[in-house]
Amino acid sequence: MEILIRNFVGTVCVLLVATGSVHAELTSTTEAGQVGMVVSKLLEERHYTARHLDDTMAKEMLKNYLNALDYNHTFFLQSDVESFQHFATELDNDFIVGDIKPALEIYRVYSNRVEQVAGAVKDLLQENYAFVGSDTLVLDRHELPWPATELERRDLLRQRVKYELLEERLNKEKPEEAIKIITRRYDSMVRYLRENDLDTITGMYLNSLASLYDPHTQYMPPVSKDDFEIQMRLSLSGIGAVLESKDGYAKINTVVPGGPADLDKRLKVNDRIVGVAQGNGPMLDVVDMKLNKVVEHIRGKKGTVVRLKIIPAAAPDTSTRTEIILTRDEIKLTEQEAKAKIIEKPVTGGTIKLGYIDLPSFYMDPKGGLDGKSASRDVRKLLLKLRDEKVTGLILDLRRNTGGSLPEAIALTGLFIDSGPVVQIRDPQNRISIGQDQDRGVLFDGPMIVLVSHVSASASEICAAALQDYGRAIIVGDQSTFGKGTVQQVLDIDPMLPVKPQDATGAGALKLTIQKFYRVSGGSTQSHGVTPDIVLPSILDVAKIGENNLPHFLPYDEIRPVKIDRWGQSAPPVDVLRRLAAMRVAQDPEFRYIVEDTERLKNKSAEKTVSLNEAQRLTEKLVTEHREELRKQARTVRHIEPLKMTEITLASLTGGTNTVAAITRKVLDDSAKNSKADGAKKPATGENEVPAPDTNFDEGVNILADLVQLLGNQNAKN
Repeated sequence: MEILIRNFVGTVCVLLVATGSVHAELTSTTEAGQVGMVVSKLLEERHYTARHLDDTMAKEMLKNYLNALDYNHTFFLQSDVESFQHFATELDNDFIVGDIKPALEIYRVYSNRVEQVAGAVKDLLQENYAFVGSDTLVLDRHELPWPATELERRDLLRQRVKYELLEERLNKEKPEEAIKIITRRYDSMVRYLRENDLDTITGMYLNSLASLYDPHTQYMPPVSKDDFEIQMRLSLSGIGAVLESKDGYAKINTVVPGGPADLDKRLKVNDRIVGVAQGNGPMLDVVDMKLNKVVEHIRGKKGTVVRLKIIPAAAPDTSTRTEIILTRDEIKLTEQEAKAKIIEKPVTGGTIKLGYIDLPSFYMDPKGGLDGKSASRDVRKLLLKLRDEKVTGLILDLRRNTGGSLPEAIALTGLFIDSGPVVQIRDPQNRISIGQDQDRGVLFDGPMIVLVSHVSASASEICAAALQDYGRAIIVGDQSTFGKGTVQQVLDIDPMLPVKPQDATGAGALKLTIQKFYRVSGGSTQSHGVTPDIVLPSILDVAKIGENNLPHFLPYDEIRPVKIDRWGQSAPPVDVLRRLAAMRVAQDPEFRYIVEDTERLKNKSAEKTVSLNEAQRLTEKLVTEHREELRKQARTVRHIEPLKMTEITLASLTGGTNTVAAITRKVLDDSAKNSKADGAKKPATGENEVPAPDTNFDEGVNILADLVQLLGNQNAKN
């Protein structure tokens, strides 16, 4: 999630969703060209780098666009790529006059190539394959040339088909079923391709330019705005159901407790939606429609009516159709709210009470005012409860927090310091402003640690860095955080167009980087991230996660530090804590597993190919399964008694319960995968299976307990 300035509208991720035939609808480009003209001008004039769009950038943009369409260099032929080069030095001029026809010409060639590949795959599936010998496949061809000829591409596809068939064999699918699965996969690819419309292609094309400025600058088509607002408000209006795509149908995966569908009782799991209508409007056929688009039709304003035509799962005949009328209601994303726990930790001589707060994002409802959702206000409520319970130390968990609102990050940091600078912000003119906590007083002044990971980004890095610079908390986690140290502004495109868009949804928005932020100590978190005081083993340390793994990331730099009043209480004994943690980590079997897995992943990442030898792959799979089984058995034998913990939710503070749907983060993330929802789903676990422990959480509790006791002993001596 991005750091955004006030008065924003837009979304963090772009969902390029549309319906209709590509070939039938890509004719009227005037409005799209105007959008391109405005976007290119805004990038030149308002982006932090003020980079001029010239021939060099135009060449880079063309390369970006081709890779956006065909990242793995599988569909285009080298001759296609060469034929596109005449666009290379003209794209910058095309934007000036509002011409995006090159995007459509290239896309038409691409769509034809995809259909050719899908047809070739069906032919290749009929061949006989022997999964022996030393054949291998390069899974990531991004850095390799496009195939020179159709014959060369067919040879590459043959290896790809062999790989996909082998994958299904290893998953114990019968040969005829494997062929059906792969055929459906490529049919779906073609179907989704045909659903793309002008908005979709314009989005990809303009983002091929925007991403050259930095990884977080992005054009957002109109369909993306709702998703951002959902993430920031932690609520949406819908029917309370999780949908998944199955054989061209939007199927009910889960009916969420407390939502409209659950209260109505007629919609059931595995029902298939074939039509959606708004109020008394006409029924829209949604069979074979992209799942994101189906969800878009089902969502709507609270209190409005949606009609669903379904094939009931229990119907004896698939020709049965039933209509269900539902009134949309607000669905709370309660699983994305801040939560707390009271942890009772046994120590020498008794038990201590520790507090824990999990903050998944720095959310804020931009239109909600004092009554809207606010991460800092929610954490304040939880802290007051923990303080009443007399906890002696606190863990703030930011491991899965990818950012959010900058004012919320400052306000939340202010709960733990008296007052003072939290972050420095520099604009393109080198003007520096200070984001400052103005609220005097500390809500919680006890010992504190902050858990971070490679995923912790943006606003969470501001918070962690400030607490570290003040000496207020000890940072614990992966080798570094993500390293996103930039501020984005989101601008509506509509008011800037020469002609108002005909579509009521508008022309979208541009999110662009306008500032960089710096720690109070002067260094930027950009690229470098925040380095924890105590580093714990993590398999993410070898994964390519982080700002400096993204193309065109802005560089690290430093400015002058600002004066702060460091935490005036006893200095945390970091060296002692680090030594105690290292001793526990060395003796903990779960951390040993992480170290072993990290080394395996490192070696695997160095391999550029995958074997197509069934016996070899089966052996590797059996070894992996055996290793996991031994670990499960070892966990069962060890059976470490879990800590006694009491969970505190915002609902429980007011004596209430979550009577409407709680939507997990997974549901929102699945929009880019195979499911999408206006409801919630929780993964199930085996009843008798001992789950892998959360090692960093457990060690965080140990470190905090050490800190509480060390500072207690230190204060006793004083």
